[in-house]
Amino acid sequence: MEVRIGINQSARELSFETDATADELSALIQAEPTGLVEIADSKGRKFLVNREAITYVELGSDTSRKVGFVN
Repeated sequence: MEVRIGINQSARELSFETDATADELSALIQAEPTGLVEIADSKGRKFLVNREAITYVELGSDTSRKVGFVN
């Protein structure tokens, strides 16, 4: 699933692919109002984001994109 996180006072967003579900990510981010949230992407990298600096979270669909010609 593709995830985009907007960060306060930053022109760029944090964008990555993860194997976690939308429900898992939503629960993880909303667990506590302050502190750091740790999110792992599908390549094994970990992101630590300050919850207070998150302006928005966009969770993509769980289905993969089709590549090539579709009839």
